[in-house]
Amino acid sequence: MARPRDVPGLDCEASFSLAGARVVEIRAGEVFEHAGGVLDVEDIEPLHDMRVASRRLRAALEVFRPCFPRKRYKRALKGVKALADALGERRDRDVSIAFLAGFLEDAPAADRGRLEVLLSGLREEQLQANQALAPFLAEERLGQLREELSELVGAARR
Repeated sequence: MARPRDVPGLDCEASFSLAGARVVEIRAGEVFEHAGGVLDVEDIEPLHDMRVASRRLRAALEVFRPCFPRKRYKRALKGVKALADALGERRDRDVSIAFLAGFLEDAPAADRGRLEVLLSGLREEQLQANQALAPFLAEERLGQLREELSELVGAARR
């Protein structure tokens, strides 16, 4: 799992709004840094890293809520929540598949068929969740979210 970056430039002399802007800026950058490879169901770590980054960003937005203009805040938070939800739908399937696949090799022969059926269904759900996630990762949509977050940060710095 990718560790959160430090937030440089924070000190007790800065205003709460400037701190909020800086933290949100760094956490938003982490979300976009992890966007590559998310749709690859063979390597589930990029998706996990992006999901964790989106949750950190959401938490930062909620902590620093008073720093931001209401309308811009709601728009940005809505986009972050939608992305996090779509990432979560796929992640739930990834975790279930990894967990059950660990039992398959050592399962009694009578249970292997049942496990394979269950895994097959989960893999189908994983692909469906991936298809639902894909539009959130499209360049245009990520660019729009990046712009909303950038405007939010800019508004807090004024």
